[in-house]
Order: sequence, then structure tokens, then C-alpha cells
Amino acid sequence: MEIRMDLARIIISETSEQQIIVLKEHDGSRQFPIVIGRTEAEAIHRRVREIVTPRPLTHDLLANVISDLHGELEKIVIHDLQDHVFFAKLVVRHNGELTEIDARPSDAIALGVAQDTPLYVEDKVISQVCE
Repeated sequence: MEIRMDLARIIISETSEQQIIVLKEHDGSRQFPIVIGRTEAEAIHRRVREIVTPRPLTHDLLANVISDLHGELEKIVIHDLQDHVFFAKLVVRHNGELTEIDARPSDAIALGVAQDTPLYVEDKVISQVCE
């Protein structure tokens, strides 16, 4: 079962390459952190703040490709956790069909946050991180 989550916080440290995002249950109290890289944290932060760059950056480019091909990012699902590594997928609707694309959670969130794309986490993953 998929649980709807929200991006609750972005914690950017100037002294570390490892940054943190916190996901919180949409209609509940469970939450957990995910460690991500500096570049991805800055991309998420930029897209949340709606900061426009003169030219498209990587996540903007991917959003443009999906849109220009008449697709829609329907949802993001964090579906697995193995050896402290989270796995996500982009669920894209194109011509009435759904396609699942493997992605790092940080990239998926950076892509989806600017479009308010729903974010879900599989219950089995939440059970592992919120025990």
C-alpha cells in the first residue's frame, strides 16, 4: 500500500556534502529523513522557492521533456529500501498508459516538487524507517 507523503523540510548544511530532506505523512504524524547530495538539495530548494534560472537545469530539462512529449508526471513512489539506499520511480502517463521509470528519490522529488506531484512511500518502507 502507498502512503501519501509531503516534503516537510530541506536541511542544507554549508559544511557537509550530505544534505537531508524530511518526508512527513500527509494525513498522519510519521516522518523520516533521507540523506541526499548537495546538488539535489539545492535543486529541490530552488524549485520549491520557484527560482528561475536563465537556462533549464537538469530537473527543468526532464520536466520539459515529459511535457513536450505530452506526458504527465502522475506521481512519485519511493518503493524500496535496501542497505540504507532508497529506491523511487516516476510514474508518467503518456497516451493513456502509465510508464514507471527508475529514479533516485532526490531527483524524483526535485522533478515533482515544482509541479505539486503527489509523493507516495510504500508502507513496507515506512515500516522500516519509522519503527
